[in-house]
Amino acid sequence: MNRLIPSMARTTRIVVAGAILTTIAIGGTFLLDPYRNYQLATIAAIFCATAGLTLLVGLSGQLSLGHAALMAVGGYGYALANTVLTEAGIDGALRFVIGMMAGVVTAGGLGLLLGLAAARLQGPYLAGLTLAVVIALPAVTAVFSGVLGGDEGLQTAYDGVPTLLRTAIAVEQWQAWVSILVAGVVVTALAILARGRLGLHMRAVRDDEVAAGLNGVRAGRVKVAAFTWSAVAAGAGGAVLCFVTQSVSPGAYTLAFSLLLVVAVVVGGLGSIGGAAIGSALIVLLPWLIETAAGTLELPAGLEQRLAGNVAILVFGALLIMVAIAWPARLAGARRRTRTAPKPTGTIADATTTPRDPAVPDTGSAAPTRHGSPVPRGARPDDLVAPINAPDHKSVPADQIER
Repeated sequence: MNRLIPSMARTTRIVVAGAILTTIAIGGTFLLDPYRNYQLATIAAIFCATAGLTLLVGLSGQLSLGHAALMAVGGYGYALANTVLTEAGIDGALRFVIGMMAGVVTAGGLGLLLGLAAARLQGPYLAGLTLAVVIALPAVTAVFSGVLGGDEGLQTAYDGVPTLLRTAIAVEQWQAWVSILVAGVVVTALAILARGRLGLHMRAVRDDEVAAGLNGVRAGRVKVAAFTWSAVAAGAGGAVLCFVTQSVSPGAYTLAFSLLLVVAVVVGGLGSIGGAAIGSALIVLLPWLIETAAGTLELPAGLEQRLAGNVAILVFGALLIMVAIAWPARLAGARRRTRTAPKPTGTIADATTTPRDPAVPDTGSAAPTRHGSPVPRGARPDDLVAPINAPDHKSVPADQIER
């Protein structure tokens, strides 16, 4: 994309690239059946969360095992706002926009609190804190069952296709459109952040927090900002997933799903938004492929029930090991060309030439030094002359200069 529009600014290029990819994805929905469009909508919703997670883990170096809880918070925020607005007689696009804002703000608030803790915790301590959040999610919904619905969760009002599009597309395709648009906005914003000053500060803190502090980068603020933006992206994904499924419950955001999000970004490639998209597709499509394959084998009902769900986790683990061994750069870098090593610039001995014959006219291929010795183009004259403090100020042969 940079080669196609090199004159545009970096932010503009990212926005244009995001708009083009979003348009292509929306156009692709016309080639899919309703169930495939539903899967595409789910992938787009999860893509928001994985993009935020790869920004957090890959750029800032903070490990989060509880991003499923942040998605759940975004879904609950959307569902609660949707219910209130429905009772107030508000529907349509306004209800959706306000619900999305409620989900994003709620998840961002929780992410801010986790970020404040992350500024003081590192490594397994931070991972343990985020793990506790996703484990505590069912208990929180049970305690506040009057508001959050307990184990059954919350249902949202039906959002159908707008009147102008009802004769052209199905509801699953409309849901895919909405999910793709939300994912396009969220991921484009994350890409701008990653390429901007905040992304640079994240990399500095990740590589060496002490050195970053000596250069004026406040590590605490960077960690809080990284966690907050990552939580906002996860909340947007949870809200749009609630829009697609028209419900939210703690059973959909388990510890296993939270770990799958981490596996997805690791397999796709930490810090790579394209890798996050690949991982999101794997989360949705791989279990479906396994179930389809198991259905064709005609296994006993008891065995099929025991294998349901467990085989997918086993395959994800095996895939993680295989990708880590075969492609150290993960799937996002599997097809990336290996960069050739830079050619050596040459040594001083390579730059020397034999003295020019006075009978041969100078063609201008070499510039004379202040001592009269020719120097090839591209070589520095000072490479062939003695230092200023040399006793006789005469030129020194290159083979006598210490490399």
